[in-house]
Amino acid sequence: MVLGRRLLAAFAVLMALPATAGVQPAPRQQPKPEMMENCPGMVAGQPPRAIPAALRLAALAGDQARISYAGHSTFTIESPGGVRIATDYNDYVKPRGLPDIATMNHAHSSHYTDSPEPGIKHVLRGWGPSPDQPARHDVQVRDVRVRNVPTNIRSWGGGTERHGNSIFIYEMANLCIAHLGHLHHTLTQQQLNEIGRIDVVMVPVDGGVTLDFEGMAEVLAALKAPLMIPMHYFSTYSLRRFLDVLGEKSYEVEMSETSSVVVSKTTLPAKPKVLVLPGRAF
Repeated sequence: MVLGRRLLAAFAVLMALPATAGVQPAPRQQPKPEMMENCPGMVAGQPPRAIPAALRLAALAGDQARISYAGHSTFTIESPGGVRIATDYNDYVKPRGLPDIATMNHAHSSHYTDSPEPGIKHVLRGWGPSPDQPARHDVQVRDVRVRNVPTNIRSWGGGTERHGNSIFIYEMANLCIAHLGHLHHTLTQQQLNEIGRIDVVMVPVDGGVTLDFEGMAEVLAALKAPLMIPMHYFSTYSLRRFLDVLGEKSYEVEMSETSSVVVSKTTLPAKPKVLVLPGRAF
């Protein structure tokens, strides 16, 4: 009788133990790259550094970035730590002040320069030494990370220049800001995965010199950025036509009276919005 009770007790203990011996746990399903975080490997996701108030450029808070439109495809982006970036830096449209970082694209001379000012510490060209060697940048400057995703452009002879353009992504203040450059085609899933989720995107809206209106609307729908800022339009006619296309897709449109906007994660619009910033004519 006693032996039977002991056997029953031992059996109960064995049943209570986890049955792990010889059994491999089921592998965890990895999320898609674009779903892992706001930007893949986003440096802004790390705890922010303490920045003395006296050193903050234009009194930006630690979660804010300032975007200022100079004209054509050139913007100045300022980080809380005082880093200044100029997009599509060229000899025709100049941002105010010398940037710390200049990014460029190869489509036309209004998007790059062969003679950047020597005081610019980081000059990032969006094209590589040959079509088979695309540009690959991943640069961290204080509280800013800049990386790129190469795309193709039409060549001067009517063909295709492989990897002649780059979409640059600027990560700061827990934000991901993308500049599409001189984009000539819709994006592949691989490119979308490399870009990741975007908070703000600068988008060319000329309607044909880059991508047509419907194609650009398709790109924006794929990127799902809550804030879109038009650039690279040669008349209010092309801008209005683009806004009409997006209006049909229920995007909100705001016409700003100033050429600068301060953005943060908490102030991004709940509904996708197109914000038109006035810039110098080109």
